[in-house]
Amino acid sequence: MEILSNLMHGFSVAFQLDNLMWAVFGVFMGNLIGVLPGMGVLAAISILLPLTYAMTPTAALIMLAGIYYGSQYGGGITSIMLNLPGTASHAVACLDGNPMARNGKAGSALFMLMLSSFFGATIGILAMILFSPALVDIAFKFGPAEYFSMMMLGLLAGATLAKGSAIKGVAMVVMGLIFGVVGTDVNSGVSRFDFNIPELQDGLQIVALAMGLFGIADFLKNINRINSGHTKAIGKVSTRSLRPEKGDIKQSKGALVRGTAIGAAFGILPGTGPTIASFIAYATEKKVAKNPERFGRGAIEGIASPEAATSASTQTSFIPTLSLGIPGDPVMALMLGALIIHGIQPGPQMVVEHADMFWGLIASFWVGNILLLVLNLPLIGMWVRLLSVPFKYLYPAALFFVCVGVYSTNNNLFDVNIVLLFGVLGYFFMRLRFEAAPLLLGFVLGPMVEENFRRALLLSRGDPMIFLERPISMVFIIACILLMLGLSYSFWRSNSQKKLGALAKA
Repeated sequence: MEILSNLMHGFSVAFQLDNLMWAVFGVFMGNLIGVLPGMGVLAAISILLPLTYAMTPTAALIMLAGIYYGSQYGGGITSIMLNLPGTASHAVACLDGNPMARNGKAGSALFMLMLSSFFGATIGILAMILFSPALVDIAFKFGPAEYFSMMMLGLLAGATLAKGSAIKGVAMVVMGLIFGVVGTDVNSGVSRFDFNIPELQDGLQIVALAMGLFGIADFLKNINRINSGHTKAIGKVSTRSLRPEKGDIKQSKGALVRGTAIGAAFGILPGTGPTIASFIAYATEKKVAKNPERFGRGAIEGIASPEAATSASTQTSFIPTLSLGIPGDPVMALMLGALIIHGIQPGPQMVVEHADMFWGLIASFWVGNILLLVLNLPLIGMWVRLLSVPFKYLYPAALFFVCVGVYSTNNNLFDVNIVLLFGVLGYFFMRLRFEAAPLLLGFVLGPMVEENFRRALLLSRGDPMIFLERPISMVFIIACILLMLGLSYSFWRSNSQKKLGALAKA
């Protein structure tokens, strides 16, 4: 009853005119930033942070939060329509969303995107309200050993993102790990794989990597069609086309629940965030599917699960930031900075000392997500029409936004060159039928795996048994072993079938 009373008070705060105005501004800006390829939410919040000096703490946090979760909505639209992930967490949406759009099912894909995002966000908000104290206790039990084991499981699961050969998936994960260690080692200060190039001392930028592997590579793949007129028609836009096809909702129910659960869990743990959650959700869905070969060709579950995970993770990532003062990712670090700017100390006491702000923020999440639905549903038809734009206009415009977006992240032309380099690399991966998604996952997780591995061994004074002595870590290690056995069996079965096929032909 107390929770309900606090929530009602939160809605009274969220519906104050100035707070509502900043919520509308935040979600609109976030949605726009997400739709434009390469326009990172981190850069946008950094630019708008000085604006919060003239705002109340509640209004400032509502606006910044709206930009964050609003960008998650918009990022999926570009992934589906143009095969350009608006944010890194939407790279997985390209795998099934874009094939659906090219097969005339853009309306269904975009509807599922909106439904999944809203469902995941709603459950994520409920988790914040109901389970915040218990979830904080669980988060406290995660040390370096648990993080290392969990992320190793994520890397192995990432290998299953590859269509066909699991060995190709493993190879791409390893390549991602190699790219992830480029730069200065944070522990020893030693430069690694920078080839005496000053710009590489800070490592490769994930935005540049994602835009190159997915966006520029697709542009190069279709460059011979630049004068071929229009993109593949997807049919007329109608109310019917903006609804899910028969069986889509029923087929996606389990995916929505699993993706939301994964996203909510990963959002609570500092250092994970929506990108990892979306990859894990997709890999899980592919693993439990009766017909996994459908994934990568337009499976509706391939949109539902990762998008629900992304939204749920985005919401629950506020739990460690507000309750513990531990930011889970760079965006949450900026949120923490905004709180400190206004003289608010994050932590368990914040709920009591700043109840108006805490409950007003939670209520604004629901208000903001409803605003995003109202904003996006009428505009879906416009996004669908993007595929009728001639290639000679569409691809150069997309390339322009990619380059501007990447350049604006660090104001460095070198990042644009990296995008083009990885674009060429991604094009050759496409020609050789190697999936880029496992590489991106390896790149994201690699530095965190290394850092937590070192910390765990430092705590145990070099004893590797720490990974088996801690119960949560041991569970993840056992899951890793089972997954490795599954991948080995898949490889053995694939080779056996090839040999039997060769014998049959002989």
